Amino acid sequence: METIRLTTAKAIVNYLIAQKSVQVDGSIAPLFGGVYGIFGHGNVTALGHALEQAKTELPTYRGQNEQGMALAGVAYAKAKRRRQIMVATSSVGPGATNMVTAAGVAHSNRLPLLLISGDSFTSRLPDPVLQQVEHFGDPTMTVNDSFRAVTRYWDRITKPEQLTTSLPHAVQTMIDPADCGPAFIGLPQDVGAEAWDFPVAFFEERIHDIARPRADERQLREAAAMLTAAEKPLIICGGGVHYSLAEQQLADFATAHNIPVVETVAGKASMRWDHPMYGGAIGVTGGESANALAGEADVVVALGTRLLDFTTGSWTIFQNPSVKMIGINTARFDATKHHSHAVVGDARETLVELSSTLGNYRASDAWSTTAATEFAKSNAYIDKLAAATSTSETGLPTYAQVVGAIDRKADEHTFALAAAGGFPGEVNNGWRTKHLNSFDCEYGFSCMGYEVSGGWGAAMALPDKDVVVFVGDGSYLMLNSDIYSSVIHGHKMIVIVCDNGGFAVINRLQINTGGVPYNNLIKDNPTVVNPVAVDFAAHAAAMGALSESVASIDELEAAYDRAKAADRTTVISLVTDAYSWTEGGSFWQVGIPEVSDLQGVRDAKAEWDEGLNDQRIG
Repeated sequence: METIRLTTAKAIVNYLIAQKSVQVDGSIAPLFGGVYGIFGHGNVTALGHALEQAKTELPTYRGQNEQGMALAGVAYAKAKRRRQIMVATSSVGPGATNMVTAAGVAHSNRLPLLLISGDSFTSRLPDPVLQQVEHFGDPTMTVNDSFRAVTRYWDRITKPEQLTTSLPHAVQTMIDPADCGPAFIGLPQDVGAEAWDFPVAFFEERIHDIARPRADERQLREAAAMLTAAEKPLIICGGGVHYSLAEQQLADFATAHNIPVVETVAGKASMRWDHPMYGGAIGVTGGESANALAGEADVVVALGTRLLDFTTGSWTIFQNPSVKMIGINTARFDATKHHSHAVVGDARETLVELSSTLGNYRASDAWSTTAATEFAKSNAYIDKLAAATSTSETGLPTYAQVVGAIDRKADEHTFALAAAGGFPGEVNNGWRTKHLNSFDCEYGFSCMGYEVSGGWGAAMALPDKDVVVFVGDGSYLMLNSDIYSSVIHGHKMIVIVCDNGGFAVINRLQINTGGVPYNNLIKDNPTVVNPVAVDFAAHAAAMGALSESVASIDELEAAYDRAKAADRTTVISLVTDAYSWTEGGSFWQVGIPEVSDLQGVRDAKAEWDEGLNDQRIG
C-alpha cells in the first residue's frame, strides 16, 4: 500500500480538497468552498500552516468573530442548496464556544457546516493550558463537548489514523438528505502536529451527489387514497423543496391536481407569488389567506417541512376536526410529525410518483377559487400597508413600507435575507417572490445577528445576485463586523438597517401579553442614563462600507438605486416605527403568568388559555 507521511492537520486539508460535488446545473465543483478562519494558539501552528500551503485549492477567509464566520457558512450552504459546504475553524476555548450558536443554527435548519476547533493536549502533560476549562471529575471533557448538543456528527481526533474513518463519516452526514446538519472535529494541539503514514488512496478525488431516496409504494398508494378522498387539500412547502430542487415539480403537481400551495418561512421562494395555485405564507408570521386555508383543509401535505410551531400556530392552525396529515420528507423524524401518514422520500421524486399515482384527480375549482380569493384579499391588505404614502401613528416609516419599497425595486438579480426580530413576519408577507430560490430568512433557530454574517455568506455564494439584508437595530448591534469582512473580501451586499429604538417586536409581545413595556426599547429601561442614538451609517463607514441615512421611503428607494450601482457593500439606515406591524398570523403558545397583579396579564392569560382549546395534541 502506497503511503504519504503527513501531519494530521495537513491530512485534513488534503482530504477536504479531494472532495467534489455535483452542482445544481450538473457541473462538478469542490464540495468545500473554503474556510472561514480565525487563528489562535490552538489552531494556527498546525492547521493554519496546512491551510497556508493550500491557499489556492482551499482558500481561507478571515472572519472577525467566530460566531459570525460560522453563520456565514450556514447561509452559504443554504444559498448553494446544500451542494457546497464551508469550513469554520477556531482556536480552543472562547473561539470554539463562539461557534456553538452557529452550530445550533445549522442543526435546526438541517444545513451542512464543518466545524474544526483546536482542543486540549491529549498527553495532558502541559495541563492546564491556556483557555482550558478543567473538569475535576472528567479530564477528557473540554469546552468542545458543548458541540455535541448542536451537531449531527461529533468527533475528537486523538490519533492521526482516526481521520480515515472520521472524515468520511463527517462528509456523509453533511450530504445525507435525511441526516444533514453540521459536523464537528476537535483537533488537539499535539495531535494536529503529529505525523502518520496515510494511504495515498485516502486522498483520491471523490465526487458526491445528493441521494434521492424513493418513497415506499405502499406509502404512496395510501397517500394517494387520502388525497383522492379530499375535498379541500392543501400543500405546505418547506425548505426541503429547495434542497431537493423540486420547485418545478411542485408547480406542476399543484397545477395538475388543482391543490393550493402555502409556504413556511424556510420554504418561501419555492413558488412565484403570482402562480395561480399560490396561497401565501402560513403560520404565526404568515397571512390571513394561508391560515384561513389551513383552517378549512381536510388533507394537508407537509412537503419538506419540520412543522415548526410558527408554521402550525403551536398546533392550532388545522381546525378542521377531520383533517388528515401527509408528511413527505427524507427524514422519518419529520415525516411522522402531527400523526402524519409518513411518505419517506425525496420531495422531487415523491411529487412525480405521487402525481402518477393520483392520475386525473383534481381538487374542486370551488376550493382553488376560495384560495385565490383569500390570497387576493391578503395582497390588497399588504399593498395598503406597504404603500409609500401609508402613515403610522408616529409618522415614521414602518417595516412593511421598507420591505415594500425594496420589493418594488427587486428584479431577477435580487436575493433577500432576514432573520429573527420583526422582519420575518414582514418579509414573509410583503416580499413578493418574483424568482425562485431568491430568499433566506433564518427562523429555524431565530438567531439574532445572523443577518449581516448571513448576507456575507450569501454574497459569497451568489456573486451574480444583489444580496439585500433586512436587519433591525437590535440584531445589528449584536453582530455587525462582517460588514468589514464583506468589504475586505469583495463580497458586495446591501444592508438596510431599521432603527426602531431597541427590541421592538419583543416589546410588542410583552404588551400583547398584558405586560408593561420594560427593557426592550431603550426608552423603557430605567437604568439607561444616556440614551445615545447610534449613527449606523457612520459606524458602517468606519468599516469601509458605503453608507447613508435616509428619512423617508422615497429617500430609501433612491438610496437603494445608488447602492445597487455601487462597487461594494452599502449600508442604508433609517429610523422606523416601533409599534406598527403587519397583522395576520395565528395563535402562538407562550408562557403567560398564571397569577399577576396586572389585569392585562390576567386577561391575556385567559385569552391564551382559550386559544389552547384549538390545539391538536400529538
